[in-house]
Amino acid sequence: MDIERLSERAQVKCAEMFEELDRICRFNSQKVLNAFIDCKVAANHLVGTNGYGYDDTGRDKIDEVFAAVLGAQDALVRHNFVSGTHAISTALFGVLRPGDLLVSATGAPYDTLLGVISAKSGGSLQEFGVKYRQTELLPDGSPDFEGIKANCKNAAVVFVQRSCGYSLRRSLNIRDIENIVNAVREVNNNAVIFVDNCYGELCEEKEPCEVGADLIAGSLIKNLGGGIAETGGYIAGRADLIQLCAQRLTSVGIGREAGCSLNQNRGILLGLYHAPSAVCGALKTSVFTCALLSELGYKTYPAYNEPRTDIIAAIEFGCPEKMKSFCRGVQSGSPIDSHVTPEAWAMPGYDENVIMAAGAFTMGASIELSADGPLREPYAVWLQGGVNFEMGRIGVLKAAMAIDEQLTVDN
Repeated sequence: MDIERLSERAQVKCAEMFEELDRICRFNSQKVLNAFIDCKVAANHLVGTNGYGYDDTGRDKIDEVFAAVLGAQDALVRHNFVSGTHAISTALFGVLRPGDLLVSATGAPYDTLLGVISAKSGGSLQEFGVKYRQTELLPDGSPDFEGIKANCKNAAVVFVQRSCGYSLRRSLNIRDIENIVNAVREVNNNAVIFVDNCYGELCEEKEPCEVGADLIAGSLIKNLGGGIAETGGYIAGRADLIQLCAQRLTSVGIGREAGCSLNQNRGILLGLYHAPSAVCGALKTSVFTCALLSELGYKTYPAYNEPRTDIIAAIEFGCPEKMKSFCRGVQSGSPIDSHVTPEAWAMPGYDENVIMAAGAFTMGASIELSADGPLREPYAVWLQGGVNFEMGRIGVLKAAMAIDEQLTVDN
């Protein structure tokens, strides 16, 4: 099969989508730069602290800049959030109390969050007396607004997962999130509407706080870290809720007033500065991947010409060997550890073995090109990242060639 020829045809098909992604990149670049200018970021804010980190002006300035970019009243941005799940868990434990009802408006949450909620896991929300209910999505993957209104009348927190997770549903765009907010507010003005914003930052012109969400959270080794932040996560939203989250992250009475930034301030700020272009590169990689894989006869979610609301693209292979070949091809086109062969393993937080291809400069950085998925039907791979489109394109071509070689072996 002539993969190179098909790739050229695929890229031609991407032209209109690429033009729109460049437009969004320009809009968000202006927004990010305005935040740096308006918040008066200075050279002294790039310097880290140690010990208790009292009077860490860089840490406090980072919170201010992120809040401005995300359209939030306040933000809590820390290098010691170990993942997006950690940031989300901190927020949930920060704002929920025993006897409260947590409602997921988007069906079952991402695999790693199930342990945070479920009584099967030691120290879960349910063990602390938090009740849980979920509203399933409609068969087409869209929100069930009537079901949301029925389930959320007494909710303390309504949780919305923007991205698809390891499912083949469509990710929710900002308009979907705004409609969920409006549906909840019809029946409950007091609920905290909390959006898992992972993978979705800077993919559209607005963020969830700008359409009524009270809290959002995510990881800095995804979009907002721009491929530069070495670790960390963020929570943003209403100022009173951020204070509660800060008390949970450290301790009651200390909150956000302590916590050294070590040498992470510069990387976090520089990553945010680069984030609009890094996200644009990842989105272009996603669009190109879907165009190429559709040329090869595979179903993708979303289709190459559908609007993007996050950096994830899922490819349904239908068999484990093609799935593994694709991941091994991505690994072979990575700048780090290109010589190793990814194998499925028992990854913490997942019920099935998961195969992951990620030859990244920052371990696990989903804004860098990676592909992964659990070994279960329909044997799909979720691809994300590609801070540099040209490099991402090469990695995807290697993955397509690996599938082609697998088909040759099978035949």
